Amino acid sequence: MSGTLVIRGARLSDGTATDIVVTDGVISELGVSLSAAGSQVIDADGLIALPGLVDLHTHLREPGLEQSETVLSGSRAAAIGGFTAVHAMANTLPVADTAGVVEQVKSLGDSAGYVTVRPVGAVTVGLAGQQLAELGAMASSRARVRVFSDDGKCVSDALLMRRALEYVKAFDGVIAQHAQEPRLTEGAQMNEGTLSGQLGLAGWPAVAEEAIIARDVLLAEHVGSRIHICHVSTAGSVDVIRWAKSRGIAVTAEVTPHHLLLDEHLIRGYDAKYKVNPPLRRAEDVQALREGLADGTIDIVATDHAPHPLESKDCEWDVAAFGMVGLESALSVVQASVVDTGHLQWSDVARVLSSAPAAIGRMDGYSTGIAVGGAANLALYDASVSTVFSASQLRGKSVNSPYLGHTLPGRIIGTIHNGYLTVVDGELVDTDQVASSALVTERGAHHG
Repeated sequence: MSGTLVIRGARLSDGTATDIVVTDGVISELGVSLSAAGSQVIDADGLIALPGLVDLHTHLREPGLEQSETVLSGSRAAAIGGFTAVHAMANTLPVADTAGVVEQVKSLGDSAGYVTVRPVGAVTVGLAGQQLAELGAMASSRARVRVFSDDGKCVSDALLMRRALEYVKAFDGVIAQHAQEPRLTEGAQMNEGTLSGQLGLAGWPAVAEEAIIARDVLLAEHVGSRIHICHVSTAGSVDVIRWAKSRGIAVTAEVTPHHLLLDEHLIRGYDAKYKVNPPLRRAEDVQALREGLADGTIDIVATDHAPHPLESKDCEWDVAAFGMVGLESALSVVQASVVDTGHLQWSDVARVLSSAPAAIGRMDGYSTGIAVGGAANLALYDASVSTVFSASQLRGKSVNSPYLGHTLPGRIIGTIHNGYLTVVDGELVDTDQVASSALVTERGAHHG
């Protein structure tokens, strides 16, 4: 990128008001009353400037499932949500279990341009849980894969999991486990408990998640490797991870926005937009997840953005697909669930939604801080507004959001990826453009 952008009067996550000068895609200056000849100037008074958000858990569906999402449509949804980097899960068709497929996903992301797309490689061939995929080949490919996951399926074979943990040590990789003991969840439809009995739906016990986490942190300790736990959903899981960290085990964990805000009582209406894997849990679990995120037991928030075509969700509960879209709404849900409730400060949000996921994903050279010399990846956020969330706010191909009709706080005003404005005043722009006159006009910016 060429040219200069001045973002004036933004508030950093620590509360400091500052101007931010972006030159050729890099943050070149921070300070007060800054200007640059011939620059585009954005009035960001009243906006929070966060480092560009990073999602460690996104389903972009391409190749093979383009009726639900593509890398381009998912990248556009991510940009609208303030994300500048996403990790694309491996459950595509064909599965991303070879160097060729992960390189294809990376190329599609590079062409889309809205965000940095990092492919996640499968742990096992075809996600079948029978033999290890080409972990080394994917790691040494142009995609430089460092995160491997069979997400959507659990690596339930303990010996295979041990071998995977041993293998990725050679290139500092991480196995991201979908913790779900399959024998305990056959036919499961919702959280197991009193409510599942009342509704006549097969229960999904918390222990099915907790037992796999307990096994895997012990395996990680035994072989001296890194393990990451996807979409933690129960209070017991938080306890197990907290114990593992107290022993010095190299475990990290994520929680989704929907598990921080929603609970199982929403299922009373049998609305399949609330059907997700792992399922919505008890209110007590929601509280434990918030506390676990606040005390650092849970390291990051990740969306588990899982788009599905309308016919897969607009149907009877028992045949509906599991999953929710979440890129566009993530920051608003985080504000509602843990910022407005006093669990996190905005500086914590910058950590759990930007720097920590980038570190777990080993995004070497990807700057997630707002500092001179760093890449200009930024999200400008208005935390003072609230809106009724609607399908018109979604930019992906699918509309299976659990928040439709819910009032959510906050709004992404602008997103900057590697110095390019990709979102202005909440709307996508052509990624070939350096700046947008719409933002200049509507937020009172001027040329300096």
